[in-house]
Amino acid sequence: MTEMEIALSGYCKKDIAHCTYEELYTALLHIVESESQKRILPVKGRKLYYISAEFLIGKLLSNNLINLGLYEQVKDCLEAHGKSMAELEETEPEPSLGNGGLGRLAACFLDSVATLNLPGDGIGLRYHCGLFHQNFKNGLQSETPDFWLGDHDWAVKTEKTYPVSLAGTDYTARLYRIAVTGYEGRTNFLNLFDLDTVDQSLIGEGIAFDKTDIAKNLTLFLYPDDSDDNGRLLRIYQQYLMVSAGAQMILEECMERGSDLHDLYDYAAVQINDTHPSMVIPELIRLLCEKDIDFDEAVEIVTKVCAYTNHTILAEALEKWPRRYLETVVPQLMLIIEKLDILVRAKVDDVSTAIIDAHNTIHMAHMDIHFTHSTNGVAALHTEILKNSELNNFYRLYPEKFNNKTNGITFRRWLLKCNPELTAFLESLIGPGFKKDASQLEKLAAFASDEKVLHRLAQIKQANKEALAQWLKRTQNITLTPDSLFAIQSKRLHEYKRQQLNLLYLIHQYFEIKAGHLPLVPLTAIFGAKAAPAYTIAKDIIHGLLTLSKVIASDPAVSKWLQIVFIENYNVTAAEKMIPACDLSEQISLASKEASGTGNMKFMLNGALTLGTMDGANVEIAEAVGSENIYIFGQSSAQVIRRYENGSYCAREWYESDPNIRRAVDFLTGREMLSLGSSEHLGRLRHELISKDWFQTLPDFNAYVVRKNQALNDYAVNPSDWTRRALVNISKAGFFSSDRTIAEYNQDIWHLGE
Repeated sequence: MTEMEIALSGYCKKDIAHCTYEELYTALLHIVESESQKRILPVKGRKLYYISAEFLIGKLLSNNLINLGLYEQVKDCLEAHGKSMAELEETEPEPSLGNGGLGRLAACFLDSVATLNLPGDGIGLRYHCGLFHQNFKNGLQSETPDFWLGDHDWAVKTEKTYPVSLAGTDYTARLYRIAVTGYEGRTNFLNLFDLDTVDQSLIGEGIAFDKTDIAKNLTLFLYPDDSDDNGRLLRIYQQYLMVSAGAQMILEECMERGSDLHDLYDYAAVQINDTHPSMVIPELIRLLCEKDIDFDEAVEIVTKVCAYTNHTILAEALEKWPRRYLETVVPQLMLIIEKLDILVRAKVDDVSTAIIDAHNTIHMAHMDIHFTHSTNGVAALHTEILKNSELNNFYRLYPEKFNNKTNGITFRRWLLKCNPELTAFLESLIGPGFKKDASQLEKLAAFASDEKVLHRLAQIKQANKEALAQWLKRTQNITLTPDSLFAIQSKRLHEYKRQQLNLLYLIHQYFEIKAGHLPLVPLTAIFGAKAAPAYTIAKDIIHGLLTLSKVIASDPAVSKWLQIVFIENYNVTAAEKMIPACDLSEQISLASKEASGTGNMKFMLNGALTLGTMDGANVEIAEAVGSENIYIFGQSSAQVIRRYENGSYCAREWYESDPNIRRAVDFLTGREMLSLGSSEHLGRLRHELISKDWFQTLPDFNAYVVRKNQALNDYAVNPSDWTRRALVNISKAGFFSSDRTIAEYNQDIWHLGE
């Protein structure tokens, strides 16, 4: 027997062939935990604490086995006893600790920190139900709790607790820890805080619950509905629990390692991931003052220790809270925040940079920039817009603080794990070095004219498309046509990401096909997205797409050429199936609005071509692959910003002057759609597009139609050249590794281990 067979049968106390998948999963969880413990290394010098409201870590078993070098052993062992690794993976629940790119980035970063053998942990919350489980009923999104915690999961309960005062009541935050394994690297941890008193039975119909019963509801859901005061207050309760318990843990660990707290910078680097953890700044100051450190020195210490990552260009996403909210939930912090505001006003004449404005609103991002030593954007374009426009008043104050750190993805999850056949083929061509040093993918360029290589790449893509079709048939009873072009738009549902532009294009194609203007290849448009429960228009867009999918499916003349698939409950597991199968990656956000995007990187790594605007990291992808290997369309960020500044955009003028736009928009409330959909939802969406269209869907419509149809034609006419361009995209994906991003953070901001 092999060592793995001995270990598995020993844990299960029976022959592997007779074990259930649940028993094997539990056994492997213990084996991974034991092996990961062996890679815990002592911390010397500065350690990273990465604080984030989200960590979208996905299923962990296979990822950990890959990082620990055990995956092939386990796979071979299971197969030898008639067991399937794929079936075992389906046994594992997906942790509901995040929602979109912010959380997935945080997960990739923790993986890369450990892979690079850097000391660094994550700090977050142990949500019981995450965001929600998405269901489609009557063409509408509905939400139910996503219960994922069970008797066996990766979050290990500890005896470590910390007191946290919320609205004058004392609570006890308990620490749970998830081991984070690096690829051939060390083991770090994701530290998650929770209350023992949280009660899942508090949830009523859908995801409704009593928002006032803090002891029972505090960590039930990620981003609780903030459409009322109680929901908004609950978000502050959550954020303070995270940062207060986290700050106490940081100081405790540093003191145990020898810090006297005056030298905290020599022991800790705190990265604030977006504005959700902003209260860690005044909380650390408050705790240091309790340790008899002078207020001014505490401010200086915390400023040196903390750094801030800005993830948005949308003003509404820069958190700001009415003063009365913080006075209610964290009165102990208001004293600190008021003093920080006084410090700002004493040294800065520009009142637009104040922390507390004239309306008694507290601006969290303002506090972050003033009282950290670094503010970074997450793509080259994003950072330039922050410096020159959105945060220009701060950039003029602190030019030395602003820097760019273009986002990245971990190749272990988004290549080795989700596309093993492509991984093996790449390794046969260029060796295994790219798994640790992604820049080695550049070696693929030598094979750009090798027809045998291109043929094999095309075969792998087709196999992945067939695998996605089989998975969707099995899990959601959806039938796909793998011989069509798969165009995928998978991301959070938001107007700035412009799923509604894709919807209008699909309506346009419906009309073109009905008129006999047939495409050269069938198109399958695949969507994956959740809309926030209170985001009405986002839900209307989902309804529009689901209704249009029914209209098309019921029309034999059109359905041969066009299909719309909306995957229910999009998550990391679904992404791992979709991304390797994608031909055309839809990255169509309004230029100047997407901070970076990381889905665009995952798709290119797996051999998809990008159809996108010059927005976020699309700009850097275009620079890397060359204009001939990407489909760029639409307004520039400068044009968009200019429209906003001069107020020149009028959606109705575009609607009335362009017959194709008018035809597509009016179809939303036409006979075919209303026969299968809701007049309320479709009418509201049509009205929004004509009367407002804040994210300028209509000006980019015609350019989008032209470029997308060009992509369809190119795919059909010259498949070998399409595959060659896919190879170019893979070869240029190395820059977008999160290992590179983390190395830059460490070199420029954290200086870990020093």
